[in-house]
Amino acid sequence: MGKEVKLDWEDEAFRKKVDTVIQRALEEDIGPGDVTTDSIVPHGLGLTGQLIAKERGVVAGILVMKRVFELLDPEINFQILVKDASWVQSGDIVAIVEGNSRALLKGERVALNFLQRMSGIATLTHRFVEAVRHTHAKILDTRKTAPGLRLLDKWAVRLGGGMNHRFGLYDMVLIKENHIAAAGGITKAVNKVKQKIKDSMPIEVETKTLEEVKEAMALPIQRILLDNMDVVTIQKAVEMVCGKIPLEASGNISIENVVEVAETGVDYISVGKLTHSVKAVDFSFLLES
Repeated sequence: MGKEVKLDWEDEAFRKKVDTVIQRALEEDIGPGDVTTDSIVPHGLGLTGQLIAKERGVVAGILVMKRVFELLDPEINFQILVKDASWVQSGDIVAIVEGNSRALLKGERVALNFLQRMSGIATLTHRFVEAVRHTHAKILDTRKTAPGLRLLDKWAVRLGGGMNHRFGLYDMVLIKENHIAAAGGITKAVNKVKQKIKDSMPIEVETKTLEEVKEAMALPIQRILLDNMDVVTIQKAVEMVCGKIPLEASGNISIENVVEVAETGVDYISVGKLTHSVKAVDFSFLLES
């Protein structure tokens, strides 16, 4: 609902942001030099590597992996066999890489870390999206991302078929419980925000009771968040609002209960565990001379 952040590899500004994330990761891992590789591997040795899926999942981050190696050596040939957002099975060859062996060895761990994390996010997101496909509910991510990796975490959610909530504190107003307490109530909080930003960005209000939902309905906002409500209460809120304003359910959403929540008729369901509890998809990167 917030101002959309462009997540498009064809967009130069986006690629530059990704490069910044990659460079930071490479500096963290390589530091002043890869002692093992620089001691063992001779200059100029060329190797070929295969990226192989070791379990079923949705590929996400293959372009990031390719870019890791390109930043280490622009001459590396990275052939993508399986594109982002595609399913793979255990044993599938996802990419073939040829080039400078020192660059391949130095970039291997960073490249796999990105790919495995992003693929884990995309795979879990896809499971949630498919589970509620028979409803009109849309699956959203949250700000519960790894520090410094939000751009890639949220891109992975998109590749898995989900939608992004706000990217940060700057692109949307979300008035939460502590804001409401500080302002002295929901109405006062909304009024303060409207005085500050006018209509420059959307406003969402967190509610915990049906009384708060009723109060929020009367205000000039764009969405109501139903926080940690049980399914019965969510259903009552949906009936009360009757489509007048979009509703988002949040709090302790799991793959086990997401269908029940979606079938209440809410418009959005935000799921923190898409990014905060990632199980990486396993890939191997094997080099041959």
